Order: sequence, then C-alpha cells, then structure tokens
Amino acid sequence: MSVPGPSSPVGVLTRPPDSLEAGEPTPGLSDTSPDEGLIEDLTVEDKAVEQLAEGLLSHYLPDLQRSKQALQELTQNQVVLLDTLEQEISKFKECHSMLDINALFAEAKHYHAKLVNIRKEMLMLHEKTSKLKKRALKLQQKRQKEELEREQQREKEFEREKQLTARPAKRT
Repeated sequence: MSVPGPSSPVGVLTRPPDSLEAGEPTPGLSDTSPDEGLIEDLTVEDKAVEQLAEGLLSHYLPDLQRSKQALQELTQNQVVLLDTLEQEISKFKECHSMLDINALFAEAKHYHAKLVNIRKEMLMLHEKTSKLKKRALKLQQKRQKEELEREQQREKEFEREKQLTARPAKRT
C-alpha cells in the first residue's frame, strides 16, 4: 500500500508561495495583521519535514493498517455470507421444487383413487350385465319352452278334434 506524501494541514503554509516575495503584501490580508511577517520568518528544514512526515505516518499508519485488515476481514465475511446465501437460495429452490413434486404426487394419488373407483364400477356393471344376460337367457328359454308346450297342446287338441270329428263309418 502506498502512502501519499505528507500533506500540509489546511491553512498552514510549509513554504512561501512562488508568487509572493519578501515584503509583498499577502492577498486578502490587511497591512495591520498581527501575523504580518510570519511567512517570511518561516524556514523549514528538510530534516524537520522528514521527521514530521515520519511522525505523521507512525501516528496514522497503524490505524490505517488495522482498518485495511478489518476491511479485508469484512470482505472475506461478505464472500462467505454470499456463498451461504446462494446455498440457502438453492435449498429454497429445491424445497419449492419438492413442493411441486409433492403436489404432483398428491394429484397422481387423487387420479389413482378415481381410476380404482372407475374400475370397481366397471366390475360391478360387468357383474350386473352378466346376471342380466343369464336372466334374459333363462327367460328366453322359458318362453321358448312355454311356446313349445302351447304348440304341443294345440297339436294335441287338433288331434283330439280330428279324432272327435264324425267320420263316416267304413262299410264292411
């Protein structure tokens, strides 16, 4: 991490401005200012600037390094949280799909029950139709028997009438 060079505090001049020469009035300052010759009297040594910079760095650098480390930890924690969140989202989607699957199974169970009922009804109807067919066959056979008996009765009556009818006697 590069640390920018020491900057002067706001409002404090570390060296005289290039445009100001000794004896020139500072723009914006009145001639009666109590700090009137301060800029001209200020001479800064390179060693003092270096020591001030080192002091400033030694004062703020540990805090900045701790802040940097804290930010890195926060970033790592954020990455872990994002991964966890993605896993939870995938679990939620899986649960949602499980709900869909459960709904499909419930629907399949419902339709299976309907099919079982339809099958029972069809078996019952088959039994009823079989019974009806047997009954119809018995009735048909009974009618045929009755008809046959009537026909035979008619023939007997016809034969009897035939025998009862007067016949001329045979002459011998």
